[in-house]
Amino acid sequence: MAGHSKFKNIQFRKGAQDKKRSKLFSKLAREITAAARMGLPDPAMNARLRTAVQAARVQNMPKDNIERAIKKSQEAGGENYEEVRYEGFGPGGVGVIVEALTDNRNRTASEVRSIFSKFGGNLGETGAVSFMFDRIGAIEFAADKATPDAMIEAAIEGGAEDCESSDDGHLVYCDPDQLHHVAKALEARFGEANSARIVWRPQTGVPVDEEAGQKLLRMIDALEDSDDVQNVYSNFEIADEVLERLSA
Repeated sequence: MAGHSKFKNIQFRKGAQDKKRSKLFSKLAREITAAARMGLPDPAMNARLRTAVQAARVQNMPKDNIERAIKKSQEAGGENYEEVRYEGFGPGGVGVIVEALTDNRNRTASEVRSIFSKFGGNLGETGAVSFMFDRIGAIEFAADKATPDAMIEAAIEGGAEDCESSDDGHLVYCDPDQLHHVAKALEARFGEANSARIVWRPQTGVPVDEEAGQKLLRMIDALEDSDDVQNVYSNFEIADEVLERLSA
């Protein structure tokens, strides 16, 4: 999610995920299996798989689970997941992008459409929302990994485009084609990142009030609760104090 405070929104999402750790592990395993099936089953030779494994480690996913997910990708007759993107508008007219990994497009499309409708949103055509976002690499570090000055200096030297720091951490943005190059340069200096992935970053935000924000967050939570949905992005802006009340 993206909003008025990027880190507060990230923490809101992570807090929701912590309550559903079993489901989170299932989603991480699906991404690992899909990444390994689409490329080589070796993280050292497969950038997407390396990113998926790193994300799993950050969430304390057991090593056995990670290895089992990689092994599953090599099994004959296993699930063949397909990447699908849905775009639509949520409460308050905000743009929402949903990324899914599915073995049944019809089932996933029906479920996503139903969730949009339930909370007053509507699903649109591909391209209806994504033009309001930039596809960009994002690398997240904990706040104690570096000072803001040290992080932005390293980010510039590593070829990044932007860096945002706060008490909650550091977000470094770069060209998606340079993600792993920039991440490698930063990790050589600061240690392993919390995450390094390609995301949809909104170009501008859409302000929403508390009523619309409540419906929107419930809709995003329902989408993220779907087994097939991997990521949800939105361009809403909501005041920090309102977000804290809604996420309490």
